[in-house]
Amino acid sequence: MDSVLDFLLTEPLASTPLDDAGAAWTRHRVAANRFGKPVDVAIAGGFGADRLGYAFLSGYQEAVRTLIPDLPADELVALCATEAGGGHPAAIRTTLTEDRGKFRLNGTKTFATLGKLAQRLVVLASVGAAEDGRNRLRATVVDARATGVHVTNLPETPFAPEIPHAMVTLTDVAAEVLPGDGYLDYLKPFRTIEDIHVLAAALGWLVRGAREAGWSHSVLERLLTVVAAVRGLDIDAPSSRGVHIALGGIFASVERLLAELDSLWASVDSVTGQRWERDRPLLGIAGRVRDQRLATAWRSVLPGENQAV
Repeated sequence: MDSVLDFLLTEPLASTPLDDAGAAWTRHRVAANRFGKPVDVAIAGGFGADRLGYAFLSGYQEAVRTLIPDLPADELVALCATEAGGGHPAAIRTTLTEDRGKFRLNGTKTFATLGKLAQRLVVLASVGAAEDGRNRLRATVVDARATGVHVTNLPETPFAPEIPHAMVTLTDVAAEVLPGDGYLDYLKPFRTIEDIHVLAAALGWLVRGAREAGWSHSVLERLLTVVAAVRGLDIDAPSSRGVHIALGGIFASVERLLAELDSLWASVDSVTGQRWERDRPLLGIAGRVRDQRLATAWRSVLPGENQAV
């Protein structure tokens, strides 16, 4: 099996532009056949992308597969949690009910990444309130083409407009229920898993850009150092306080590196440069939530200590 670090330095740069997300997914699947670990597939998929949005596609898909390894390898999958009240567990009103051993979903998800491209949906739903009043969630898997699934495209986002989003309405939809708690085993860890894999894919894309533009060996060394740091995170323990703290440090290092590389973007072709300026905010998605996780992790490992930076 290839070393992904060697791959980043020696793999020929794909010259064929990607016409759409479907083409990006096809190229991603080629990379997936060369690596075993989802994080390495995300890195290689990002390297093969010709823009940051398609690198996001690679990272997002490998994040979902890290969360649920048994998903079909060849299908685009969307995790559907967000509703009208947001993505917090208490805001989830989609219901999962059982009748004679068959499970059904009813509700609306207001923001599903990939929109109509997704062939399978991972849907978070409520099974009622617990004794303490908390909303009890389960994770389910649904065929996006099943009876009762209605997908409505949403307007393009200001960045990475190539990645569609949609509202998904579920009306008495047959569902496969996954084991475990929907929040603790799926929704909560996915936030960290997604951060790791999307960052990994974005770094793969940045290495591609650095090679294509002929940036110095020093820049490539620094990019590969951050890639190695992301790969070194304990992805099997996404709720770990140490993982949250280390990931916070990696994001800070990436931000510093990107600031230092700002002047080099003048050396890339104009289309790539314009896309980078447009899509760069993608790396800041969920930054506030990430900062909250980081602060909580520090408080739990160093209670009472002065943690001002």
